[in-house]
Amino acid sequence: MPAVVWASGVAGPVGRGALLVGVVAAAFGAVAAITAARESSRGEEARTSRLVPRFVGLAFFASLGAIIAMEWAMITRDFSLQYVQDHGSRSTPALYNFTAVWSALEGSILLWIFALALSAAVVAWRYRRRLDDELISWAIAVICIVMVFFFVLSFGPANPFAEGAPGITDGPGPNPLLQNHILVLFHPPILYLGYVGFTVPFAFAIAALVTGRVGEGWLIETRRWTLFAWGFLTVGIILGGWWSYEVLGWSGVWAWDPVENASLLPWLTGTAYIHSVLVQERRGMLRVWNLSLLLATFSLTILGTFLTRSGVLNSVHAFSESDIGTYLLVFFGLVVLVSLVLIGWRGDQLRSPGSIDSPVSREGAFLANNVLFSAFAFVVLLGTVFPLIIEALQDRQISVAEPFFNRLSMPIGIAMLALMCIAPVLPWRKASTELLRDRLFWPAWCGIAALVAGLVAGADGLAPLLAFTLGGFSGGAALRQVVLATRRQGWRGFVGRANGGMIVHLGVILIAVALSASNAYTRSQELRLSEGVPASFAGHTFELVGFREEKDDRSSAVKALVSVDGGQAYAPAITKFLNMGMNIGTPSVKTTWRYDIYLTLEPPVKKDSGEARIKVFVKPLIMWLWVGGGLMALGTVLAAFPGRRRRPTDPTSAPVPVEEEVAP
Repeated sequence: MPAVVWASGVAGPVGRGALLVGVVAAAFGAVAAITAARESSRGEEARTSRLVPRFVGLAFFASLGAIIAMEWAMITRDFSLQYVQDHGSRSTPALYNFTAVWSALEGSILLWIFALALSAAVVAWRYRRRLDDELISWAIAVICIVMVFFFVLSFGPANPFAEGAPGITDGPGPNPLLQNHILVLFHPPILYLGYVGFTVPFAFAIAALVTGRVGEGWLIETRRWTLFAWGFLTVGIILGGWWSYEVLGWSGVWAWDPVENASLLPWLTGTAYIHSVLVQERRGMLRVWNLSLLLATFSLTILGTFLTRSGVLNSVHAFSESDIGTYLLVFFGLVVLVSLVLIGWRGDQLRSPGSIDSPVSREGAFLANNVLFSAFAFVVLLGTVFPLIIEALQDRQISVAEPFFNRLSMPIGIAMLALMCIAPVLPWRKASTELLRDRLFWPAWCGIAALVAGLVAGADGLAPLLAFTLGGFSGGAALRQVVLATRRQGWRGFVGRANGGMIVHLGVILIAVALSASNAYTRSQELRLSEGVPASFAGHTFELVGFREEKDDRSSAVKALVSVDGGQAYAPAITKFLNMGMNIGTPSVKTTWRYDIYLTLEPPVKKDSGEARIKVFVKPLIMWLWVGGGLMALGTVLAAFPGRRRRPTDPTSAPVPVEEEVAP
């Protein structure tokens, strides 16, 4: 036992030492990279460049050591640390004890640092033979500067290794909502990889502005980094919706919660950038716009970090009030200021050599796409920060509710679906009427078929029927591209940005249609069930079979066993977490490809009465949300590989040819 106690007590000093090493290594890495860049700009041998990967590697191992020390402190229940006192518990299961490291503010910053240092190490290794390139050196310097900020944040105001009060031998454990579903193991790390991943293209964009190499060369270096960052952020958001659906007991996946919006904002601007950057690669246009989108995306990740970790927002997802809000806000302001100054400085060089020949063209569609995504981001940002502005100016609290977001986002979403019907078949420069008629023939029939199918299924209402029709139309356009590609190229027809992008489009369409159906046609009712007495609702029968009670050192759960349609018994539950005295409801869901039957147990629960109040939700097409998310992830991976139609190009300045439309 003394050996275990000694091993546990060492986590604090090791963790603090690792953070200090990380601060120093990242700072020296930034200095070395800037020195190497200056040597390269003067035509000298960049001798300092050989030090850059060493400092970056040291910063990575420092972050790894810090997070291992924090995990060790949680595993060994080292209650000498304040963080373990607040969020650890001897009764917490091993899985949730492991995830407790990122379940609160200080630990989440530590996870952020590890993801950032990992990204920096991968960049340094990837370009280890090109560190004498001024662009590469400046990019790594920017990443190191960002690392310095977060290491200082963790070493100072958000220190997870701060000592706690003496004599504490147990704690309450993590928030109960964060210890009753396995998705807590995957959702935060994947989301953070998305957030942090945008640091790399941001760094290259700043490097391009600093060096004056603002052509299309830097886009080549960031293409896959941006794509994978966007992919991780996409999967993280989908998993967050799944967690909300499975855990919170309200039967929804998205509530326009401020913290949800904080993750959606960089996704919207990042999606706009991924589309519009194709125009710059192809025709050298939209340079200022693309830089602005990329810089805005990174800035919004910092703003989202401020919103979720400063305590300024009330949310089930938000962290508690802390002292780091000022630091994050100042850093956000500096990022925005530096970005604007650099863009203004290079304004003359950023002028585009080309212009859009016709609005009915692929570049015209991408520009319209950008307008819609930017409008969507503005609506979300306005609704999220407006209560904070009012509170700061008028010292009163207001809330922007879900109807605001639904009312303004619905027409934008419909317009996006309409654009997805046409954009995949448009050629560059200009489209003729005959070409559009030929390429849109089968997609239009798919839209009509989707409308007929919706009417046959009993759908009504303008908005959902319009979503089904446009979903069918746009799905037909995307499928047409994939079919033509596979006919010409075989299995490689799925590979490449154009074809992988169509797979992503199919996933987006599935999600849009599923959300429209579930939001418009969900039916719900509270049933008072008695044991052995069936009740009916929405064409289904529900019968209370009995109760089951489960107890352990951590919690006490009561489950109502409800047979659905005379078959399997599902078990919605209410769990009381003993350390906190909190009752948490856990839904139980029957999933089919057409609908979900979502059951929650309503308090109070009286087991001896032989009765239970069960709330029933019948939600159509929910499973297709997760299928759509899987398709988006698959399409992202496929889009990361080069297609067969890409031609060699000079990577320093010339526009890069992208894959052509596969139809003749």
